[in-house]
Amino acid sequence: MGYTVIWMVMPTRSFYLHWYYDIHAKTDPIHLGAQGVYFLLHMFPVLLIATLGCLYLHLERKLSVSEQNGKSKVGISKLALLRRPVVVTGPLGIVSWIELFFLAMFGLLLIWTFSSYLLGMFHNITQAEMGVLVWEAKLEISSLTLGLVGNVCLAFMFFPVSRGSSILQFIGLTSEASIRYHIWLGHAALFLFTAHGLGYLIYWIYTDKTSEILKWSKTGISNVAGEVSMLAGLILWATTFSRIRRKVFELFFYTHYLYIVFVVFFVLHVGFAFSCLMLPGFYLFLIDRYLRFLQSQQRISLVSARVLPCDVVELNFSKNPGLWYAPASVIFINIPSISKLQWHPFTINSCSETDPDKLSVIVKSAGSWSGTLYQKLSSSPPIDQLNISIEGPYGTDSTFYSRHELLVMVSGGSGIAPCISIIRKLLFEANNGGGKAPRVLLIAAFKKALDLTMLDLLLPDSGTNFDMSRVQLQIEAYVTREKQPGTNDRKLLQTLCFKPDASDVPISAVLGQNGWLYLGMIISSSFLLFLVLIGTLTRFYIYPIDHDTEEIYPLFVRSILNMIFVCMSIAIIATIAFIWNKKKNRDLKQVKNMKNPTPITSPGLVSRNSDIELESLPFQPFVQATKVHYGGRPNLKEILSNCEGSSIGVLVSGPREMRHEVATICSSGLKDNCHFESISFTW
Repeated sequence: MGYTVIWMVMPTRSFYLHWYYDIHAKTDPIHLGAQGVYFLLHMFPVLLIATLGCLYLHLERKLSVSEQNGKSKVGISKLALLRRPVVVTGPLGIVSWIELFFLAMFGLLLIWTFSSYLLGMFHNITQAEMGVLVWEAKLEISSLTLGLVGNVCLAFMFFPVSRGSSILQFIGLTSEASIRYHIWLGHAALFLFTAHGLGYLIYWIYTDKTSEILKWSKTGISNVAGEVSMLAGLILWATTFSRIRRKVFELFFYTHYLYIVFVVFFVLHVGFAFSCLMLPGFYLFLIDRYLRFLQSQQRISLVSARVLPCDVVELNFSKNPGLWYAPASVIFINIPSISKLQWHPFTINSCSETDPDKLSVIVKSAGSWSGTLYQKLSSSPPIDQLNISIEGPYGTDSTFYSRHELLVMVSGGSGIAPCISIIRKLLFEANNGGGKAPRVLLIAAFKKALDLTMLDLLLPDSGTNFDMSRVQLQIEAYVTREKQPGTNDRKLLQTLCFKPDASDVPISAVLGQNGWLYLGMIISSSFLLFLVLIGTLTRFYIYPIDHDTEEIYPLFVRSILNMIFVCMSIAIIATIAFIWNKKKNRDLKQVKNMKNPTPITSPGLVSRNSDIELESLPFQPFVQATKVHYGGRPNLKEILSNCEGSSIGVLVSGPREMRHEVATICSSGLKDNCHFESISFTW
């Protein structure tokens, strides 16, 4: 609330004519200079919130499962109406009441900032001065104001892309769900910055000041740096629109790295002190990005791969037994032999309780990257090894799947992955005294009959000793493009078993089991180290030169030094924490033998007939609960209207059209007790 008040007060005349100078007079100019005010008002509050969030999440992990579940059930009853979709179609996608409320509030903040700055600065225009007409002066002020409003969007733009952010986790957001907030803020910021640049360009042309285009001031605003930043932003922006992003994804992916050029030259454009408005979110993003880099340098042990005849492969990795992740968590995978730069997100379909030593993901061959992976694994003879790096897993501790009397999961194709992990989690809880499991209705839509083999992944290939009858599961499978079962719809499911290399390590949390505590220490310690470094530099080098006037020492050099110290502080503290955690857990990083058939000379290929597997005892309840429909799509409106229960949770994971259809049904009021959730990587 205090941080929000700062943004509300900033555009007022009282703040930038009086309060700012009062605060500056009470801060230490010898060690921090003018940027000390921005550290206090903008960086410190956010980093404090992030640190306290880490501490809260660390302590929350100590709570019992019953306490967490009890609290969650109360929360959903109070916020059920606010979480219901209100906008389904349109450029924003599926938007709930609570999202619409915050979106409106943020829009009002932008309007308030623009109008307050504009009126305050227009108040000082009384007549033409220095040969500049009144309308020209107003054009310059309007252009400046557009840039100031754009800073508000930029300040919040990097929060949603910090995958391991304590702030996102604290408010219950997942990294994939918050990506669209990053998209909204990015479009708004680049639109405002483009208008800001065009406004100044027109002003310079009309006032015969075109030489300003090539101006790089020693102690003030650098126009050249702003133009370079704007050019990088425009190139990046042009590739983010859906038609270009989906058709030429690699172009979008690689040009997105221009954010580095955009941010660096933005800082050089306005100076490091003023950049502190947007730096807190970027600071947390840098920490997250560097930790991801450290984690990605490890070669992960790939234990086995199940190759399905429907162009789907399940990758099974060795996992540290101490690694816990929530159902429907996400992991990012990089395979250097396919692409050294591309990272692709996948929903984990295993469960940390039912699969204590293994983590699995489902990859559907739907593009060049996934297609190449499937060809490598399905080729004959089988490949000898596959080097893989990972980032993650990421996810929240949400208990959405167990809050309701009836859980309806609607999936399309490989979107069944999160449903599998939830079913395994419910199976574990039902067999270990976790309370009564909700009734589960799984509606799985597939294009072809061969895709039905994905249902074989409902249980791990190692089987299970759990009592399946404890979960009331009903599976309605729909084959949309075939009217009857084919003769080859039950082809062999093949399993590749890999012999781990000595350098392979199991998947583990980047900072260990006490990751949130370590992250809080990294955030606070790195910022303190940065203050020490910049304070020492200012006191003994910069202050003796300019005496806090900022009119002598080059702003460019000051900004460069600040950016270097930020990167150094984060790199030093995060590396120490990573190495310390790695040293503590070095005994756990030995790759365990997963008791799979291991070939003598090379990875073997074990073939199993899916019909035989489904007739085995563990799968028997799933076979009995499954009903297959051919030749049509599921009538979701009719199915949901026939569902009975005091509380019905509806989770959809699949194509955009399917998600919008389910959201429309849940928002129509057909069922007052329907609670909508969506999982998606595409916007």
